[in-house]
Amino acid sequence: MKLKLANELHEVSPHIVMDRSTKLIMQDVVIAMIPALLGAIYFFGIDSLLLVLAAVTTCVLSEYIWQKIRKEQLTVSDWSAVVTGILIAFNVPSTTPIWAVMVASVFAIIVVKQFFGGIGSNFANPALMGRALLLFLWPASISNYVTTLHSGADAISSATVLGLYKSGSDFSQFSKWDMFIGNIPGCIGETSALLLLIGFAYLCYRRVVNLAATGAYIFTVLLITFVFAKDGLFRGDILTNLLSGGLILGACYMMTDYASVAPRVKVTLAVIAGLITAGIRLWGILPEGVSYGILVANCLSGIVEIIIRPHIYGVKLKKQKDRRK
Repeated sequence: MKLKLANELHEVSPHIVMDRSTKLIMQDVVIAMIPALLGAIYFFGIDSLLLVLAAVTTCVLSEYIWQKIRKEQLTVSDWSAVVTGILIAFNVPSTTPIWAVMVASVFAIIVVKQFFGGIGSNFANPALMGRALLLFLWPASISNYVTTLHSGADAISSATVLGLYKSGSDFSQFSKWDMFIGNIPGCIGETSALLLLIGFAYLCYRRVVNLAATGAYIFTVLLITFVFAKDGLFRGDILTNLLSGGLILGACYMMTDYASVAPRVKVTLAVIAGLITAGIRLWGILPEGVSYGILVANCLSGIVEIIIRPHIYGVKLKKQKDRRK
C-alpha cells in the first residue's frame, strides 16, 4: 500500500493519506464475502440469496432516500451500504422472514449510521445493531435454525452446535470437519470457517484488515473458554468454540473496523470484545456472545482511545512530558 504526504497535494498539514478509497476497500470486503455467500446458497438453499438481496437492496435504498430527503451528498456508491446489507443477512438463519432483515437494514442504515453522520462516524457496527434489534424485538424471527442441506418442506429444525455444546447435549452427529466446511445449523454466513478464512486471506493480501485485532479477539475467546470450561478448568473444547458460532465471522469481518487508527487501541478493544464474548458463552443465558462483545467494544472505543492515546508522529511522549515540567 503506497503512502504519500498530503502536503504534496498542496494541503496545509502533513497528513498521511492512502491512495485507496473507501469504495475500493468496501469492494474488497464484498469480494472477500463471496465465497461464504456461495457456501450459504449451497448449504441453505435459495432462501439465503433472497435474504442477502433483500438486505442489500433495503440498505442501499435507505441510504439513498435518507440523503435525498436531507439533501446531503449521496454516498451509496461507496459500497458501504452493500457491505452492511450482506453482514446483516450473514448474521441471521435462512428461515428469517424477509421483512425482518428489511427492518434491521433500515434501522442499521438510518438510525445507527446516518443519525451519527454516516460512515466512519457511527458509534457501533450497523449490521450488528440491526441484528440486536431483531433479537430484542422479535427473537423468534432469528431463532429457527435448520440443519444444512435440508431446505423447503424437508427442512429439519435444530439447535446450533454451540447451543448443544453449552447445554451439555450430544452434538456428535456434527464432526469437526462438518464445522470447518459449514455443514452445520447456524446463521447463513457464519457456518463455513473454510470459506470465511479464504475471504479473510484475500483481505490480508489486500492489506485491508488489522490482523493483530483479529488474532487478539480469537485468542482471548479461545483462552477464556478453554480455561474456565463448564467441565472444569482447562477442559474447554477449543475447536468447537472456534468453528461453531460466529467467532470467525465476527473476528474477520466485524471486529476489524476503522473506528481507530491506533493499532494498540484496536488490539485492546479486541481483547475487551473477546472477554465479553467468552463470558456470555460460558455464563450467559445466550449460547453466543459475538454480537454483544463487539458492540460493547464499539461503545467503549472512545474511552479506550482517551486512556491509550496514540503517539504523535515524530514526537516521543517522554520528551513531551519533560517539556511540560
